[in-house]
Order: sequence, then C-alpha cells, then structure tokens
Amino acid sequence: MEPNPGGTGEASHVPVLLQRCVDLLVPALHGPAATGTVLVDGTLGLGGHTAALLAAAPGARAVGVDRDPLALAEAGRRLARRGLADRVTLVQAVHDEVDRVCGAAGVDEVDAVLLDLGVSSMQLDLDERGFSYARDTPLDMRMGTTGPTAADVLNTYDERRLARMMRTHADERFADRIARAVVAERDREPFTTSGRLVELVYAAVPAAARRTGGHPAKRLFQALRIEVNDEIAGLERALPAWLDRLRPGGRLVVLSYHSGEDRVTKRAFARVTTVDVPPGLPVEPTPAPYELLVRGAEKAPVHEVDRNPRAASVRLRAVERRRP
Repeated sequence: MEPNPGGTGEASHVPVLLQRCVDLLVPALHGPAATGTVLVDGTLGLGGHTAALLAAAPGARAVGVDRDPLALAEAGRRLARRGLADRVTLVQAVHDEVDRVCGAAGVDEVDAVLLDLGVSSMQLDLDERGFSYARDTPLDMRMGTTGPTAADVLNTYDERRLARMMRTHADERFADRIARAVVAERDREPFTTSGRLVELVYAAVPAAARRTGGHPAKRLFQALRIEVNDEIAGLERALPAWLDRLRPGGRLVVLSYHSGEDRVTKRAFARVTTVDVPPGLPVEPTPAPYELLVRGAEKAPVHEVDRNPRAASVRLRAVERRRP
C-alpha cells in the first residue's frame, strides 16, 4: 500500500509508483467522449492514487473501496479537500466483494481497476491496530473491524497449522521452531500484545539469522496479517471477478508486496493472456481476451525506494482487455 514515512500528515502521503499507475490507467479512462468512464480503486487507503488519476482524467469518476471505515472516512476528507468529493463513491467493502461494490456504485462494467495490496500507512502508524513489531501494541491486525484477531490465531492454531501459515504466507525458514515456541509460551499465558511475541521470535531464531534479512519478526507479522485478513484467498477471488467487469480497452493494475500476492497475480494474468493451442493447426488461433501491458513484474526505481523504503518490495503487473 501507500508509504507514509514522515507520519500521518497529508503532506507526507506519497503513494507507491504513483506516476506509473497514472501512465498505465489513464488511457483506459479516456473513453470515446472522454467522459463517463469509471475507475475502481479497490484498496483506497488514503486516496492518493485515486486523487492523481482523477486529476489526470477529468471526465472519469471513481469508486473508492476499503474495508477499514477509518481509512475510508479519512480518504473521503482528503478527496473532498481536493474538490473531488462529487466524483467519488465510497464503498466499505473488501476488494473481492465485486458484485456488492458495483451494485453500491450503480455500475455493471468499469474502465480501470487498481489494487494496491497489503497494509496501508494509516494502519501501520496506528498503534491500536497492532501491525507493527517495532512497538508493543495489541495483537489485532484486522484491516476491518470484524473477524478473528492475530491474538486469536496465535492462541488457537495448533503447531502444525501455525508453521504452515508462516511458510505459506512469508517463506519463514524457521517456521517450525517459532510455532513450537509459540505453543509452549501460550500454554503459560495467552498472547495479547506484540512485545512478548517479538521477544519469543528473537529467542527462537538462531543468532546468525538475526543478523541478516531485516527484523526477525517481520515474516511472522506478515504471515499473521495475511491470515487474519484472508488476503491470498481474497485476491484469488478478486482478480477474475474484476477482469470480467472490465470493458473492452479496460485496464487492471496490481501492486503486490510479497511473493504470495505476486504469484497469484501472475497466474491470474497468465490464464487470460495466453492461448493454449496445439501446434500445426491450419488456422490462426483467436487471440487471448487480454494482453499484458508489463512484461514480468516492474519494481520501484531506486530514487523512489530511497524516498519511501516501504516501496522496496513492490511488484507491479498490468493487463488490458482487448477491443473487439
């Protein structure tokens, strides 16, 4: 999602790969009459991408989607201050609730979709949300307000399930050791805050591994966040559904921040941009219904990573629905 290295103030809110997203999506927002086109920002966050896209496509309107009511309200205030309130429909939902989002916005098809995945700056910066391992905070990690928390996961999953979660969602090498330590520690006292969990990870991970690869707790916290918010399964549902909603010439851009998200995106795009045709056919096969706009996955340029460290792991992929 959108880095906010300087705090929560609007001036420091710098969306990841902003100009690249504008360059890729604005062509789809210039319809035949350059008006009436629809952008869906399925992960609105603080609204930075949407504001830039609407500024670059004056005839378009946007549907801003976020599961977090606090983020949705703040984005609405920011967009209103830029004079964009009458061009944005805000919908509290998860990005895979495609039918509900389109129904709330009164649209059947859309011209551009942006999915900027992961956790938002606002959520990272609020201690009560429990996303950060740098401070001792409640183990919540829900992007919305319902469902099990990270503490619930830690205190109820068995050892095997905890280890599988860490390997699947975060490629954690020491998943078995950490899971074993979690189960032993929670038998003494259930987990409620992050500080005790961070101390446990430090003790479970070998000293040599702690000296490389960043904070030793980052992979566990990533895995917990993904599990709590059902992020991978949600993305697997969202991508084909939004692809089906694109008009001819419509475009979908996805910003991923870890390998699991990027794998799901790569596979979904491959299914709709390739045609499996046996060799030797006497006729030319019908082209795939979508085409890639980006070969492989694009990374953030060095100068952006220097300014916004949270952009270091981003991977961008994009497709367009072919016109008849």
